[in-house]
Amino acid sequence: MVCLRQKPKISYPCSWSYKIIAQKREQIEEVVEDICISKEYELKYSNNSKSGKYVSMNFTITVNSDEERVEIFNRLKQHQDITMVL
Repeated sequence: MVCLRQKPKISYPCSWSYKIIAQKREQIEEVVEDICISKEYELKYSNNSKSGKYVSMNFTITVNSDEERVEIFNRLKQHQDITMVL
């Protein structure tokens, strides 16, 4: 039996969350502020790694389209100060 993964159906606009990991909380805050100049968003502390080298934060924003959702993800992922985006 073959199971093909279908793209999830998302109704826009909707609230979308990203988990952002970086070495410093301030780096995440600055990057998110630069990306979301005129939009409201929520940024909450999530966790520190056991070694204390990394911090994660949950970033939630309203997106109006699939293109906007992917663009925000890509901008976060490509930023030099961001280690990982989930």
